[in-house]
Amino acid sequence: MTAPGVTLLVIAKEPRPGRVKTRLTPPFTPEEAAALAEAALADTLDAVARTPARRRVLVLDGSPGPWLPAGVEVVPQCAGGLDERLAGAFAVCDGPALLIGMDTPQVTPELLTVDFADCDAWFGPAADGGFWALGLADPDPGLLRGVPMSTPHTGAAQRRRLDGLRVRDLPPLRDVDTAQDAAAVADAAPDGRFAARLARLTAARR
Repeated sequence: MTAPGVTLLVIAKEPRPGRVKTRLTPPFTPEEAAALAEAALADTLDAVARTPARRRVLVLDGSPGPWLPAGVEVVPQCAGGLDERLAGAFAVCDGPALLIGMDTPQVTPELLTVDFADCDAWFGPAADGGFWALGLADPDPGLLRGVPMSTPHTGAAQRRRLDGLRVRDLPPLRDVDTAQDAAAVADAAPDGRFAARLARLTAARR
């Protein structure tokens, strides 16, 4: 079971056309890309809502919509680059926390069930060289500030920041960035909202 003191953090953008999943256009339109982003966010928040935790917090750039489930707090993202915004997410916590994004709708409560009893950090590498999850028993924003984001080496750089800590690794997951990623992630979680939305959009193009 997830320790009762763990906070689950999701950092995300409001799924508005032109602001999210821009690498899906083409082949999808900005409106279709936003619809896929909304489905991915809804799947992610559903998994978070079904995972035992002390708090569930959405760190949001934008405004919440009907995709927000009950029991999830919303706090605004701080200004700055992604490293600053991730650091700011951990800054709202006063105890152990696990942070994920909105790009892995295949995530499950089982993956989010972490225990800090015998470790200081959890790290979930992403297939593109980044990371999809970071857990800290003592949420120190300084562990994220200055890490170069959105590069093929981001995950390795963040992992090095954890040197000296007892780290446990989560399984690697694939982020949804491109249409090829979207198809692979939908195959990995065929029963989710994301897979259903992708199937409808793909069928409409035939």
